[in-house]
Amino acid sequence: MPDAQRFAGARVGVFFGGVSVEREVSLRTGAATAAALRRKGYDVREIDIRKDWLDVVKGAEVDVAFLALHGRLGEDGCIQAACELAGLPYTGSGVVSSAVAMSKAFSKRLVAAAGVPCLPDEVYESSQLPDAKPPSFGFPLVVKPEQGGSAIGVTIVHDLLMWKEAVELAARHDSLVLAERYVAGREVTVSIVNNRVFPAIEIVPKSGVYDYHSKYTQGQTEYLIPVPMERDVLERASEYTRRVARTLRLRGAARVDYMVDRAGNIFFLEVNTIPGMTETSLLPKAAKFDGMSFEDLVEEILLDAGLSK
Repeated sequence: MPDAQRFAGARVGVFFGGVSVEREVSLRTGAATAAALRRKGYDVREIDIRKDWLDVVKGAEVDVAFLALHGRLGEDGCIQAACELAGLPYTGSGVVSSAVAMSKAFSKRLVAAAGVPCLPDEVYESSQLPDAKPPSFGFPLVVKPEQGGSAIGVTIVHDLLMWKEAVELAARHDSLVLAERYVAGREVTVSIVNNRVFPAIEIVPKSGVYDYHSKYTQGQTEYLIPVPMERDVLERASEYTRRVARTLRLRGAARVDYMVDRAGNIFFLEVNTIPGMTETSLLPKAAKFDGMSFEDLVEEILLDAGLSK
């Protein structure tokens, strides 16, 4: 359990913004986080990073960094490495864990070895496109950037006619493209903060596809908590989440996404090491349902900040 007095009187820098395609989401996460920390009595400085990341970190004049950056440079170990070099304690997972978790393929290989079920996939380099053939496990499948979040560049592919367009779209967002077997079912997400697993949330997009529009347009997706699903399935999802966090050595907050098929089989999709932190984001929703306020949640993440993770 983190020491509640650890950062009493500290100057807290909330780092947000960044340059990835998830910048707008990060701006909202940073603003909500900063406001919550101020309500808790912390001296907060808001730091919108656009360029010169190393100089910004070294010149921040804060005692601890609350990382609210999403996507490239913010969630992939880069800002974490800058904090390590500057000797600035920071929230969330360390350099290696962040980098591995950001890679869908690497994280799947590791958690599969730890006994967490994963769907078969194939990774393509940009040099192989657009002449690459679909994977041998066939259609339907999901094509997406190997790194990245917010469902950007993701396509459900049902036939060869859709294949080329889907890989070209994904390749616009990453030099590697992941093609993964598609399983019809229900998507659930499970959050974990400092080894505390929160209740699962089911994601039900009205369009049937949880894309960027469904994710960030109000009223386009229903979030169910508690999840109307068999208890043993939800218990397995919680156990898998603990196993994912332990295997990838995650720290602070993380959110793990799964697909559950009609037979109740659970498949790991990906892990988010800096989940959205507006008051309507999924992690805060799960925490609130479990009795933790948004302010207490933000402080809990802050108190685990450190170096050499």
